[in-house]
Amino acid sequence: MLPRMTRASCTLPLAVLAACTPTPQTDDAKHTWKHLDPAHFGSIAFGGEGRVTIDGRGITLDIGSPLTGARWQGAALPTVDYEVALRATRLRGSDFFCGLTFPVRDSHCTLILGGWGGALVGLSCIDGADASENETTTHLGFDDGRAYDVRVRVTADRIAVFVDDERVIDADIRGRAVSVRADVALTEPLAVTSYATTARINDVRIRRL
Repeated sequence: MLPRMTRASCTLPLAVLAACTPTPQTDDAKHTWKHLDPAHFGSIAFGGEGRVTIDGRGITLDIGSPLTGARWQGAALPTVDYEVALRATRLRGSDFFCGLTFPVRDSHCTLILGGWGGALVGLSCIDGADASENETTTHLGFDDGRAYDVRVRVTADRIAVFVDDERVIDADIRGRAVSVRADVALTEPLAVTSYATTARINDVRIRRL
């Protein structure tokens, strides 16, 4: 006959088992946002660039002639299956206040917000065509002094762009060449730029999908 098990004898092994079993990591914990320290960005020597001011909260890009930019100088970044996000504000000027260059597969691409007179949005470049000349071209109204939440999702097949959580671009890049314009090659692998415009960039962050 097997010995009778008491309540205490049943409880102890379960308690020990619980203590030794690792707590499963949730999906949220695996894919949390990592903030990119503004101190790890540096001014880009375009020639004619405006002043770049970096503080603990973000990056200010003063009006350049025409480009001003700050490039990430920290650790290596993912190139696929990730999202990068930031808050961008146009303070003064009438051209793009957020040119966000980011990695895509074995290349890079640039999101333009507010270009060509202040309203154009698009990706540069798709099959060699820049943001004003490919199917990602769209137009949005941007107000000076207002911060816009910007998020870019990169997978092997698509680039999606969200502004204030509204999807404004959903580009199928299967079999397509993705690149940056030659005049912003210095922005690789990750950078923020403005064109003849003063802009403020805050809360740059990245997460894996």
